[in-house]
Amino acid sequence: MNNELSRALKVGISALAVIATVAALSGCAKESTPTSGEESITIYSGRSEDLISPLLEQFTKETGIGVEVRYSDSATLAAQILEEGTNVQADVFYSQDAGALGALSEAKVLKTLNPDITELVDTKYRAVDSTWVGVSGRSRALVYDSSLVSMSELPKSVFDLADPKWKGKVGIAPTNASFQSAVTAMRILKGDAATSTWLKAMKTNAVPYEKNSQILEATEAGQIQIGLLNHYYWFERALEIGKENMKSTLAWFTAGDAGNLVNVSGVGVLSEKPEAQTFAKWLLQKSAQTFFVEKTAEYSLTGEPATAGLPSLDKIGAPAIDLSALAPLAKTLELIRDAGLTD
Repeated sequence: MNNELSRALKVGISALAVIATVAALSGCAKESTPTSGEESITIYSGRSEDLISPLLEQFTKETGIGVEVRYSDSATLAAQILEEGTNVQADVFYSQDAGALGALSEAKVLKTLNPDITELVDTKYRAVDSTWVGVSGRSRALVYDSSLVSMSELPKSVFDLADPKWKGKVGIAPTNASFQSAVTAMRILKGDAATSTWLKAMKTNAVPYEKNSQILEATEAGQIQIGLLNHYYWFERALEIGKENMKSTLAWFTAGDAGNLVNVSGVGVLSEKPEAQTFAKWLLQKSAQTFFVEKTAEYSLTGEPATAGLPSLDKIGAPAIDLSALAPLAKTLELIRDAGLTD
């Protein structure tokens, strides 16, 4: 495996840790969903079992195609795919983010998707060479406690959080892949020097958390005033307890700001099995797209209406970034470490 590509794919995992994980994965039993026919595909899924297991059962019910699934984080599975090479054991890679798909596309291991699949999604949410396609979208956003900070006081740009007035008041998740992709977007738009300066300010200003959900919980509890997270964490909680019971509010930065990055989960096909292409297309059909809107509060990429109260994608003001460009994370991780935000 090419060392530079491997480092970019591992998203902060050391080489030894990834090799150990790959070895462990090789001996893991696959988990399968029932099938009513003999046709089946194997999926390497960077999306969690809790989330997509019901979706895969629905796929089998509607198509008669069975699935076997291996779950792990997207970066580790991408490394697994490269390790397996021409003997890859999966037919489909279902990634949590576009960066891992972009890296595999660069490595020339993904098959070209059929035009009747890629044409279902806007060009900004799929690979230029049609080797991967976005399935659902999520936006980076700002959650805030409106009892502690007014809307007029909110920063206009994610870079404004470097102001000393936010010391101890903002939550981030520096080891989280979504934060790392957002930092990569900052590098693309503003350069390494400006991003490095911002990260060092975050070492002083920010309260670190492991997960987006913890940032939301801390904001709800009044422990911090604002936090950076993916939008759907707020909407999932709101769906559970009612928006009227939420103590925090969601906001976005000025249009075009790096803090408004819209990333996607997506799929790439690894084998010549026609059922793999069938699965990719099925994820973009109404039943699957409605699942994402209703169950996870993510954005449909085929035009299904968003969750009530969630701005449409064209209203977010996302920066214009080629999502495949989020693949090379090695420099991002180096800057995050140099700022003292991770080990």
